[in-house]
Amino acid sequence: MLQKGQDYLYHREQNTEAWRMMKLTESYKGKLSKKNRVMCKEYALDVFGHKKYAPWLMSYCSYSNEFKEGWIPDNYYGQYVVPLYKGDYGKICDRAITINELLKDKYSSDLGYFINGLLFSHKKEVIDAKNFKKILFESEDRIVFKIENSLQGKGVFFYDQNSFNIEKIKKLGNGVFQKFIIQHSFFNQFNKSALATIRLTSVLKDDGSVEVRAGYFRFGRDGDSHVISSSQMRIPIDIKNGCLWDTHLAFYPKSEFTKKLPDNDIDYPGMKLPSFYHCISEIKRLHALIPYIRCIGWDIIVDENNNMRVIELNGGHNGITFNEMVQGPCFKDLGWEKLRNT
Repeated sequence: MLQKGQDYLYHREQNTEAWRMMKLTESYKGKLSKKNRVMCKEYALDVFGHKKYAPWLMSYCSYSNEFKEGWIPDNYYGQYVVPLYKGDYGKICDRAITINELLKDKYSSDLGYFINGLLFSHKKEVIDAKNFKKILFESEDRIVFKIENSLQGKGVFFYDQNSFNIEKIKKLGNGVFQKFIIQHSFFNQFNKSALATIRLTSVLKDDGSVEVRAGYFRFGRDGDSHVISSSQMRIPIDIKNGCLWDTHLAFYPKSEFTKKLPDNDIDYPGMKLPSFYHCISEIKRLHALIPYIRCIGWDIIVDENNNMRVIELNGGHNGITFNEMVQGPCFKDLGWEKLRNT
C-alpha cells in the first residue's frame, strides 16, 4: 500500500511539471492539436503501458509541433530506467572521493575531501587540520568546497586563505575541495563571473560501447558566482559538430524561450564550442571505466589551457526532459521502453 501511495505521488508530481511545461510551450507555439494529443495518449498506452506517461509526451510534442516515436517520458525514465540501468551504483557519482579514484582523471580538480569526520588529501591520505589548509593553498589562491549530493548549484562555497575556516566548513557536511578553474575565453563572452558548464549525456549500450546522445551549454547571469539552476541560461548543442543550435533560441530556468540573451547581445547560433571533439572522446573513455552506470549526465568545462575538466557527474535521475523536448528523441533504439516488462 505504501509503495502504491509513493508511486501515485511520484507520477502526480511528474505530470504536474509536464503540464506546466506544456502550457508554457503552448503560450509560445500555440495549442497542441487534438490529433497530436490523441497520438501521445495512444503511444503512452501502447508502448509504456499506461496513460500516466502521456503528459510528458504531450509536453515534448507541444514544442516540436509534431509527434515523434522514441520519446522517453521522464516519469517512465525515473520509474524503470534509473533503477534498472543505474540502481545503487549511480550513487557512486555523488561520492567525489570514490569517483575520482575510479576515473583517475589526470585533469581532476580535486584537492582534498572532508568525509565522515576526517580530512583527506586528493590521494586519500588522512591529514590533520593543522596541515590541511597548507596543502589546499600550496599552489592555489582560491578554492571551492562542494557538499556531497548538492543539487541545482546549491551547496557550493568559495574560499581564499583569509576566509577559510575548517571548523565552519566541517559543519557543512561531507564534501570535496577543488581548484578554482579559469574557464576558456570563449565562455567569458556569455558570463565572466560564473564558471559555465557543458552538460553532455552519455549512454552505455548493450554491446558495451559508449555514445553521447544529447547536450546543452549553460551559463550564469551577471553577478552569479557559479551556475545556479534557478537563474541559469541554456542553449542546446548540436552534438554532431559541437555548435550551439542555430534555432536562435536560448532558455531560461523554467524553459521559457528567448532569442536575445538577457545580459549581452551575442549572436550565438552556430558558435562552436572549444575542444568539443576532445571532450566527447574523453567522456566516452571515462564512461567506459564505470560501465555499470548506463546513463550519465556530465557537467564539464574547457579551461584556459584547452583541457576538459569534469565538474560533476549525475548518475541518478539526471535530467532528460529538456533534451527530449528540444533535441529528442535522444534515446531511441536503446530498448528502454521494454524495461517495464523485465
